[in-house]
Amino acid sequence: MKNNYCVIMAGGIGSRFWPMSRTSHPKQFMDILGTGETLLQQTYNRFLKLCPKENIYIVTNDSYVGLVNEQIKGIKSKNILSEPARKNTAPCVAYACYKIAQMNPDALTVIAPSDHLITKEDTFVKAIKACYAKAASEDCLVTLGINPSRPDTGYGYIQFKESEIAEKDKRIKKVKTFTEKPDLEMAKFFLQSGDFLWNSGIFIWSVKSVIKAFEKHCPDMDAIFKEGNDKYNTPQEIDFINKAYTSCKNISIDYAIMEKAENVYVRSSIIGWSDLGTWGSLYEHVKQDDNKNAVVGKNVMLYDSKNCIVNVPKDKLVIMQGLDDYIVVESDGILLICKKEDEQQIRNFVNDVKVNKGEKFV
Repeated sequence: MKNNYCVIMAGGIGSRFWPMSRTSHPKQFMDILGTGETLLQQTYNRFLKLCPKENIYIVTNDSYVGLVNEQIKGIKSKNILSEPARKNTAPCVAYACYKIAQMNPDALTVIAPSDHLITKEDTFVKAIKACYAKAASEDCLVTLGINPSRPDTGYGYIQFKESEIAEKDKRIKKVKTFTEKPDLEMAKFFLQSGDFLWNSGIFIWSVKSVIKAFEKHCPDMDAIFKEGNDKYNTPQEIDFINKAYTSCKNISIDYAIMEKAENVYVRSSIIGWSDLGTWGSLYEHVKQDDNKNAVVGKNVMLYDSKNCIVNVPKDKLVIMQGLDDYIVVESDGILLICKKEDEQQIRNFVNDVKVNKGEKFV
């Protein structure tokens, strides 16, 4: 297990979960499911089953380092990688992997978001172990794919084909194409065709393979992070990263590497996964009443209302009448009422609020 590493990405704002998720306290630092653990704590504890705690790194924004320290008791400062700016996932992955490669060139890393729900943890552990084994045995990039249960337009999709080689794990397939957030018709077609999986955003590879992929497909970013090879794990690292991030383009690891590389594989998994990206995705994981209302809050009274998700503080009394298929959320004096089908607009609402009402509300 000494070569097994994990990188948890915890720098996002989670704007689609506004108004509960705010810039100062995003959703990964919240217990949005009422389990007694925040999403970051759940993610961290899950990876303790796969690698030693000294091999778990959390990449986050400068402004959230205090929250990480607060929530992951006893974490060493060297295990928190602080980003000076939000530049999407490719720089985040590059920083962590180039740094780990300097410590252990034989490292195998799993890259995972901090805010996903995984209910079948034993199955998840088994899946990651199989991907570690694949990544250790050949030069490849592996991603975890989720069997789709509905034609969701909010997820990316991965099309697979049979691998050219006999795989030890029959669930591992060769990736044919990636498609970002299709429209409903296309999503329905993907579901019917049977050779598409949801893209979980969880990746597994050796540091050697991912650095080789950066060299080939993203040479400008490779050049930036290679410059730090004599500075990682030294007192000069922070200054180097502050400078490096000013040169980095804002790009996801999917666009920078995964969609271009030839040696990409996917392992299909049934792990009880949700990216908890939206209020609608949370709806399925909250207990529902007889009218299919999912309510978080002690003092909510509903009349003639169905299929709603309601999330309000315990001390707020809320009376709702006549709503069908709505999101109703109150947090810190901000009330959002929005049709569930229009939840992708919440990001637009947040931008409008920022422009018209000021940063303090976002």
